[in-house]
Amino acid sequence: MFLTVLILSLGLLVFSVVDNIISTVEMQGVGAPIEKQQWRQLGVHSYVKILMIGGLLCYLFRSELRMLVQDWLADSSWSHGFLIPLFSLYLINQRKQEILNLRVRPNYLGLFFLVFGILFYFFNLVSPSGYAYFRSLSILVTLGAVVLFLGGWRLVKYTWLPIAFLLFAVPLPDRTYKAVSIPMRIWAAQAATFCLNLAGDIEATSRGAIIDLVCKGKAIEPPLDVAEACSGMRLLMAFLALGVAMAYLHYRPLWQRFVLLASTIPIAIFCNFVRVTVTGFIYVLIHPQYTQGIYHDMLGIAMLPLAFALYGFLAWFMSSLFIEESEAVAEDIVVRKRNV
Repeated sequence: MFLTVLILSLGLLVFSVVDNIISTVEMQGVGAPIEKQQWRQLGVHSYVKILMIGGLLCYLFRSELRMLVQDWLADSSWSHGFLIPLFSLYLINQRKQEILNLRVRPNYLGLFFLVFGILFYFFNLVSPSGYAYFRSLSILVTLGAVVLFLGGWRLVKYTWLPIAFLLFAVPLPDRTYKAVSIPMRIWAAQAATFCLNLAGDIEATSRGAIIDLVCKGKAIEPPLDVAEACSGMRLLMAFLALGVAMAYLHYRPLWQRFVLLASTIPIAIFCNFVRVTVTGFIYVLIHPQYTQGIYHDMLGIAMLPLAFALYGFLAWFMSSLFIEESEAVAEDIVVRKRNV
């Protein structure tokens, strides 16, 4: 363990010294440096550095990364974990011009956070009181420390959100997940019960996450169970991640970004209410088999367009309701032609 930490720390220290030497040589050169536009314009030493550091980090956290991939494959609630790193790369690519032309300066505070993150990871790995969720967080802390150490706060300014965005790929602890999903299941059952009772021939009663149904005086067995897959957590986590990305990428006033980000939670919960209610009507009026398997999954996928439509409507509403002062002044300008 300590040998790995030592090798990684010494390697980063060498890379920082090399970067300082190269930056000094470039600054002493004749003429202004050429502005970089594409990633391929990076020097060979930069790609070698990225590959070596990435390889060391993957080797150091290999067991934890393997467990994360297994969770993404086994648990459909976290299958979006495969897309999160791609979104992070996309967010970085959106600021590529600033990153490519940045004069980075190593910050040795990052070395302290690097050692702390690695030691914290191994403590949670070998200690009986270790917390599995913290092991995954240690990867993000270590990655952020590497960026701070090699690029300084200037590079952190453009990469902190893509790094923090990786948090959406880390499965929540079971206790936390159930503490959130169980109330959501109960709320969805209560909302679906209210809507089902609006139909004249259907009587619905909710018992926690279970809905007892009676249609035309005949009880329907078994009762409808709002299972964990219908809690809305999958839609909530995936839509919250997309909301963060869209709020970051769209140019809007800061308060509008916060409103759009906060709206992802009620929108996801509302869409899950709709999903459970529609499932209840299908369960009673058509056949229970159409609420299971592929039909159940297709209904869940159909909620995504609804969620995006509500999100887009809110974005359009705020853009139409509030006009920037500069735009209002421009509209009030009247141009008159003067006869000579």
